[in-house]
Amino acid sequence: MTQEPANTPEHPSVPIERLSAITSLDASVHRTLADACRHAGDELGALAHLIAAHTLDAYATGSPEARTNGLCDVATGYFMKGDHAVAARWYELVLTLDPNIAVACQNLAAIHTGEGNMALAEVYRERAYGIQRVFVEETPGWTRSVLILCAGKSTGNVPFDALLPGARNRRIKYAIDYATDDEDAHLPAFDLVFNAIGDPDIAAPLSDRLARFEAQCSRPLLNPSSSISRTSRHKLSALLDGLDDVRTAPCVRYEVESEVKNTNALTSLLADHGVTFPLLARPVAAHGGDGLILCDTIETLEARLWAQGQAGARYLTAFRDCQSADGFYRKYRVIYVDRRPLPYHLVISPHWIAHYFSADMESHAWKLDEERRFLQDPRAALGERAMNAIEAIGQRLDLDYGGIDFTLLPDGQVFVFEANATMLAHYERDSGALAHKNTHVQHIVDAFERMLAHRTAG
Repeated sequence: MTQEPANTPEHPSVPIERLSAITSLDASVHRTLADACRHAGDELGALAHLIAAHTLDAYATGSPEARTNGLCDVATGYFMKGDHAVAARWYELVLTLDPNIAVACQNLAAIHTGEGNMALAEVYRERAYGIQRVFVEETPGWTRSVLILCAGKSTGNVPFDALLPGARNRRIKYAIDYATDDEDAHLPAFDLVFNAIGDPDIAAPLSDRLARFEAQCSRPLLNPSSSISRTSRHKLSALLDGLDDVRTAPCVRYEVESEVKNTNALTSLLADHGVTFPLLARPVAAHGGDGLILCDTIETLEARLWAQGQAGARYLTAFRDCQSADGFYRKYRVIYVDRRPLPYHLVISPHWIAHYFSADMESHAWKLDEERRFLQDPRAALGERAMNAIEAIGQRLDLDYGGIDFTLLPDGQVFVFEANATMLAHYERDSGALAHKNTHVQHIVDAFERMLAHRTAG
């Protein structure tokens, strides 16, 4: 599930004066604020400040019952609502009382990342995983324990909230990039491992660490790191080479050095890999169009690559204009569970950067109708030729969980934009315009459950 849109620090959901008072260590201040919230009709705020007052009283008296659990729940509630400015203040109060609450540090890192304050985010991230590497989430009635390998340092993890519902699965999240090898032997008992480090650029620096873990792991393991490493953008053409009716764009990985610009070397690299202009440049490990730019000439490309003076790797991909005959751009997403394709969504956009959130899908009934037809019967919507190609791609990817974004070319061939394990699948609001997707999300979740049951049988 996704969070609600965040309130910005400039426009928090509470008045500025109350926002600054949240971190007060004076219990009487919080009781006064609780009364003010109640009179204003803010029962949630009133409860939050009363919890703070009781917590501060317990700490002031040295009570053995002094805990920050309630305050942390308050902060997390605001965080999940998207009230990040408010959540940050509550988390700061939590850490003032107990500096060893890892989840508070984790979510503060996420909040500061969202605000673009990467340096402060990194401070909190390092602090969080220095305290704790293993996070157990369980609810009464769980029947299976799943160890989820995660990368704490960055994004690139498979979105597993919908795939592993807590009602059935005890989720053990393990930030393996911060853990030493000897910690592997002291993990809580688990039935199965799901490698959620699905981005090959995130996984690459951890390849040796993951290999050591996998070598000594006696439980079934989904998405081994060897399968993830094959899905890098610049390896996609080679990975899918030879499949009937499958097309990809040439792509090369280029290391940008902050002070060194060699036009001849860059031009030769592009030519050697068949990457022609116009081309797309994007940072490695980036998704959702983050940092994506279209460049028509070598001069434009160089200007953009060195505009910020930041070193780092970029993917340079030949741009293919896949506009449909009606003037729109279509991007289909199929999720593979145990190598079998299941439809997830169709984006119909007036722009070549086709993302669901920017395509204004909900405002156009005809777009949603076309998406429904694809979801209900992808073979009829795409054609036999395309569906056979999509099934073949799933076998070639060889992922337990993964997916592709693609479009359909005029001749019926499949043009693949990307194929990897980081593909998002989540439920929509039951009362919203996109509720029709939930049946198909459930098909994905059910298929994933059947795979887990099969892998752990016996």
